[in-house]
Amino acid sequence: MNQPTETPLAPPDPAPEAPLLRRSSNKVIGGVCGGLGRYCDIDPVIFRIALGVLAVTGGLGLVVYGFAWLLVPLDGEDENEARRLLTGRVEGASLVAVLMALAGCGIFLTMLRNGSVMTFAVLLTLLVAGVGVWSQRRSTAPADVPLDPVAAQAVADAPPETKAPPAPSPPSWWRDPIIKDGTTGPVAGGYLWGPPDAEPVPAAKARKAAKAAARETRGPRPIGGLLFLAALLAFGAGFGSAWGHQPLGTGLEIGFAAALGVFGLGLVLSSWLGRTGFGTIFLALLTAALLAGSAALPKSIDTHWVRTGWTPTTTAEVQPDYRLGTGVATLDLSRIAVPPGHTLTTRAEVGAGKARVVVPKDVTVKVTIDVGVGDIQLPSEKPNDIQVTPDQKRTATLPPPVGAAPAGTLELDVRVGVGQAEVDRAAS
Repeated sequence: MNQPTETPLAPPDPAPEAPLLRRSSNKVIGGVCGGLGRYCDIDPVIFRIALGVLAVTGGLGLVVYGFAWLLVPLDGEDENEARRLLTGRVEGASLVAVLMALAGCGIFLTMLRNGSVMTFAVLLTLLVAGVGVWSQRRSTAPADVPLDPVAAQAVADAPPETKAPPAPSPPSWWRDPIIKDGTTGPVAGGYLWGPPDAEPVPAAKARKAAKAAARETRGPRPIGGLLFLAALLAFGAGFGSAWGHQPLGTGLEIGFAAALGVFGLGLVLSSWLGRTGFGTIFLALLTAALLAGSAALPKSIDTHWVRTGWTPTTTAEVQPDYRLGTGVATLDLSRIAVPPGHTLTTRAEVGAGKARVVVPKDVTVKVTIDVGVGDIQLPSEKPNDIQVTPDQKRTATLPPPVGAAPAGTLELDVRVGVGQAEVDRAAS
């Protein structure tokens, strides 16, 4: 007697993954870490500690938390804070998230030159992200558990699920009127009886009604234009107050800080007086980036463009340091006679502009040149060979020409923040 073959029951489909949501029941500030902990099946304290460390070591934690607060919706709500901002509904949570992201961007941009801090922040971010991905895959992976034969047979032998009867459809006798031969069918001139069809609303009329309803419900008028004008005036006032007696970078910092303060105040006032959009948020972020960039400018750059020159005639007259804020500076050392076996050391620095040094004909020159953004010219290079690149550093030894009388050594240090550094040898 043949035994019936048992068909193994297929495993049930895995449950769909829950979306990433901020938690309202387990939150300290905005519920971002609680949502990440729930999504990755990790204790939220781990994310809180990691983001706190990233916030104080480069500002990256504030950037991540602020943008996550804006983009990830709260559980039980359909839209996120960023969508509310784009529609002009600036609330307290949206404002705090924007200010947190702005502060984080400013700190992060000012720390870009600190390689050790940035390396630590990137490594910590990758470590936490890797732990989250691993934990999520571990928690959502289907368990490879063999099916119980008794349970499988019981499920297979169970009667089919009882289904509810279909919902009754509306009577069709008035939709299909009777014609001559007793059958039903459509009539060209319309139905003989039954309720009349609703007349379609013309598309133009519907669009007009929608526009009228939008005008009635669009809320307060936008204040983005006035806010941008006020920020421009604040920048001009702050930058103008520092013109003439402060370095260029300090003046720009004052101006951009004043403009950023206006944007922040405008976002606060828009909660009651009006509404702002994505353009205002973008301008605020751009202002924060410009503020960070102005903080990185060398303090030697001032607001006065001048041309100056120094021409010492003896080694005793040579100063150890020559400085110019903004302009063109020429240090002429062609008349200096350095005795053989002696070494003369000097330095020329220009914040923004051009630094040109003319060295004597018969000395050996050991030159070190450092240019933030600009070009370097040495005697062996063509004058038209200009290459403007950032962070240029060069060290060279320039021997005297063949047949020159023996002489000493000149150690020269040339620094330019933005511009050109040129070293030239005297003809005679």
